[in-house]
Amino acid sequence: MRMAQKIGVPILAIGLFVAFWEFLVWANGWPDYVMASPSDLPKAYARFWELFLVGSWQTLWRTVAGLGLAVIFGTLLGMIMGFSRIARDGLYPLLVGFNAVPKATLVPVLALLFIGQHNFNTVLMAFLISFFPIAVSVGIGLSTLEPEYRDILRSLGASKVTIFRKIALPKTLPEFFGALKVSVTLAFIGTNLVEIISPHGRGLGALFLSGQTNSNYPLMFAVLIALAVLGILLYYGVVALEKIFAGWAERLQG
Repeated sequence: MRMAQKIGVPILAIGLFVAFWEFLVWANGWPDYVMASPSDLPKAYARFWELFLVGSWQTLWRTVAGLGLAVIFGTLLGMIMGFSRIARDGLYPLLVGFNAVPKATLVPVLALLFIGQHNFNTVLMAFLISFFPIAVSVGIGLSTLEPEYRDILRSLGASKVTIFRKIALPKTLPEFFGALKVSVTLAFIGTNLVEIISPHGRGLGALFLSGQTNSNYPLMFAVLIALAVLGILLYYGVVALEKIFAGWAERLQG
């Protein structure tokens, strides 16, 4: 029953959203060059299916690569901030200030610094936009670790790495996966920023820009739906990992 609810409720919500979208376009009498409806999208997928396959793969692997780097760097940075108050006080303002900078303004900078390195620029932007929540969640989780645990393990000769691996990491896993779910969507945003803004872009972002240039609204909305599907798949991939490594937290709440 619980599994049927987890599968059926999201499908029902998506179905209601699609039905409302179709009704909204029909009720307002919008042609497809003003607002595409869900019934217009299958023709776009059938016509450009090869471009969708290639673009989806290009967008997905760059996003996953940037997200992977964000996990590694964000976790290491969170460890530094969590175990050192001086580092936490010094790095937090820098991280907040960097995160406040609109990432679209960084795309031309990266394009000039690394001319012609489109894959590198795309992965780098996905990383830059998605590591912040991970670093903050790990840092907060470690900084709130009970000092008694640290003192006991240190008295037994445990290093900071051992303390992190045995005590701190399991404690911060729920917060880590919560931040990772946010970072998944941010990584897709970073990838598509470069694909749309950067010249000679590739991936679904470039396909969206092509539809915009040619005023092909069904193609544009088809790209948006494809991006949403990729984001949902990656999100549920993180949910599956969370159940494997931190499922105990959900069981405790239940």
